[in-house]
Amino acid sequence: MAITIQDVEHIAKLARLRLTEEEKHRFQKELGKIIEYFDQLKKLDTDGVPPTTHVVPLENVLREDKVTTTLPVEEALANAPDRKGNYFRVPKVVEKES
Repeated sequence: MAITIQDVEHIAKLARLRLTEEEKHRFQKELGKIIEYFDQLKKLDTDGVPPTTHVVPLENVLREDKVTTTLPVEEALANAPDRKGNYFRVPKVVEKES
């Protein structure tokens, strides 16, 4: 499967990337190589190979949940750079899409 410039433009649009013509051609080649590699992997016989999510066994290393007392509001907000009542005040980070 060959990757076209239109494919690269579509992927860039989904990722909200602005690419130059030079970058589009570079990524066309690089993505094409990745697809070629996956085509090679498709040829491998994986019958009888169990699916894995990790190459080494994992243990649950999380601590047990325990109910404890919480910090008083004044102590929790003592070093807050800006606050409004009993809450941290943070700058707006969501912008309108243009």
